[in-house]
Formats: sequence, C-alpha cells, structure tokens
Amino acid sequence: MLEQSLKFLVVFFVVVEPISLIPLFSGLTRGATAQYKRRMALKSVIIAALILVLFAFAGAAFLELMGISLQAFRIFGGMLLFLLSLEMVFARESGTRTSTDEAAENKRRADISVFPLAFPFIAGPGALATILLWFGPLHAGAQAPLFAGYLVAVGVVLGIAAALMLLAEPLMRVIGVTGANVASRLLGVILGALAVQFVLDGLRQAFGVS
Repeated sequence: MLEQSLKFLVVFFVVVEPISLIPLFSGLTRGATAQYKRRMALKSVIIAALILVLFAFAGAAFLELMGISLQAFRIFGGMLLFLLSLEMVFARESGTRTSTDEAAENKRRADISVFPLAFPFIAGPGALATILLWFGPLHAGAQAPLFAGYLVAVGVVLGIAAALMLLAEPLMRVIGVTGANVASRLLGVILGALAVQFVLDGLRQAFGVS
C-alpha cells in the first residue's frame, strides 16, 4: 500500500507540476498585497481539493453512468497526459490548461483563485484524468487504506503547491523562469513515460492480453 501511495504521489506531483505555479502566481499577483497573495493561494488550493475529492469519490460512477469503460478512459487519459508531457518538455504554454482568450480574460479578474489557479492549473484535465485512473479501480469501502493513502498523497501535493505559491516571490529570485522551465522539462520526460505506460496497460486490459 505504501509503495502504491508513493508511486501515485510522484505521478500526481508530476501532473500537477507545482513548480510551474511559481512564475505563474508571481506574474498574476505582481504588485498585490501579501494578504491578497495569501488569500488567493489558500483559496485556490481549497477549491482544487474539493474538485479532486469529488472526482475521487464520484468519478468512476460517472464513467459507468456514461457507459465509458475504465480501459477506454485509461487509454484516453494516457494520451492526454502524453500531450501534457510534450508541452512540459518543450516548455510551451499549456493548451491543455488554458487558452489565450482565457488568459486575457483572467487579467481583468480581481479573484484569480477559481480561474485560472484552481482550474485549470491545479485541478486541470491532466490532474482529473490521473485521479480517475488511480481512484477508478478502487472501492472506498473494500480498499479503504489504499484509498486513504491516495487522498493523503493528493493533500501532500496540494500542500506543496500552496507553499510554493506563498513563497513565489523569493523563489523566483533564486531559480528564475529558466530554472522553472528546466525542472518542468525533466518532469515532462517522466510524465511522458508514465503516460505511455497508461496507454499500454489500457490496451492490454481492453484486449485481454497478459
């Protein structure tokens, strides 16, 4: 159980990519008061946590209601994560998280906690797909310890995200945009390999290949 929880922690950390929030949060809150920055960071993490927990408990039931098999979602989720990994490796602005129009709209908003921080940057498509892929096969009652372990891992990653946003200004002075991009590229390589593994596992399960 501990090994699986640690593995999920690594995968979820790579997908959420809290390091990328440092330059983003610093840019969005430039010139704002410390109180505003603290409120936006904590509020965005709380909202993202609610979204992720909802998907953890109800995501599999929703797929079943829509007639979508877990294998199909595993294949699509792997492809989605692979696209995200390519964006990370090539340090491109993530089209899986926000569009140019959405970014322009955000500049006119006073509250950035819901959009774009909580969604789509923290609890974005990649994070939601990862939650469904890992929580989907579990039964909260029969596999309660593992389910709880995954939830703890989610909490750890969100806690790291909150801490990095709160420390965005001093961290930007240390690592800079280039440092954040280098870290993002390294994590993107790992995520790409995991994404391919998701697709392979989905195909094997779909066709009954051991």
